[in-house]
Amino acid sequence: MTTPSTTTTSSPSAVHPSGTPGRRGSLGPVGLVLGAGFSVQFGAALAVSLMPRAGALGVVTLRLIAAAVVLLVVCRPRLRGHSRADWGTVVVFGIAMGAMNGLFYQAADRIPLGAAVTLEVLGPLALSVFASRRALNAVWAALALGGVFLLSGGGFGRLDPAGVAFALGAGAMWAAYIVFSARTGRRFPQADGLALAMAVGALLMLPLGVAESGSKLTDPTTIALGSAVAVLSSVLPYTFELLALRRLPASTFAIMMSLEPALAATAGFLILGQALSAVQAAAIAMVIAASMGAVRTQVGRRKVPIPPEA
Repeated sequence: MTTPSTTTTSSPSAVHPSGTPGRRGSLGPVGLVLGAGFSVQFGAALAVSLMPRAGALGVVTLRLIAAAVVLLVVCRPRLRGHSRADWGTVVVFGIAMGAMNGLFYQAADRIPLGAAVTLEVLGPLALSVFASRRALNAVWAALALGGVFLLSGGGFGRLDPAGVAFALGAGAMWAAYIVFSARTGRRFPQADGLALAMAVGALLMLPLGVAESGSKLTDPTTIALGSAVAVLSSVLPYTFELLALRRLPASTFAIMMSLEPALAATAGFLILGQALSAVQAAAIAMVIAASMGAVRTQVGRRKVPIPPEA
């Protein structure tokens, strides 16, 4: 899974007077984004290894609760002074976040991590294609569908159908997450909306996690591992991306986010022993290429540079 993102451009300090990116200005933010990506996917791999102990819904419940506690303590969001529309937006954002995580973890419990993320990324890709409304994006959509066809082995016979459905559902929730993340960011200062939405998502998943895992959620080892998943999948990536986006162009950031399926496949191989066949690797590469192409097409439409973050 991926993490929240913002749109910004690099600051002047990241560029030399000659106009070329400085060594620290270019490698620093890129390293942070890659670190965030690896952290998210290795956190997901750790979550998969924890599922036999606590179940998929139990793991996502522990992750969301731990992440919500950290964000609420750090951000200390103000509860008063918000309109009904503000609260409606943050509640829908939290529902999308909880559903996205719950569906993804159900998928990762059934199909390889690389395949789950590849199918999930179709949600943001579809959102980008529809938002752009350019003919060229039909090419990227076709390329992505070709990759999914290869990944499915010609009919998803090699992948658990329920896992595929959960991954596609997570992708739809990821697209909704992106839309309501932007709306929440406009209504709440700093990361207050994110902290409140994370709490909503945690409350949404809590009864489901308790119903599936019960007393297993109170086991100290399970709590510790779930907290580690929260740190790897939420706290560290959010921090790294926030720092990176102060100096990194939004287009570069978005393209790097397209590498998530490859990072997931790497984490799945190193931690879970989920090896990819040559055909599966080619399929993931096609979806990554389609995502990058869609991002570049979207950025190419802009007539003026994106203003820097305030």
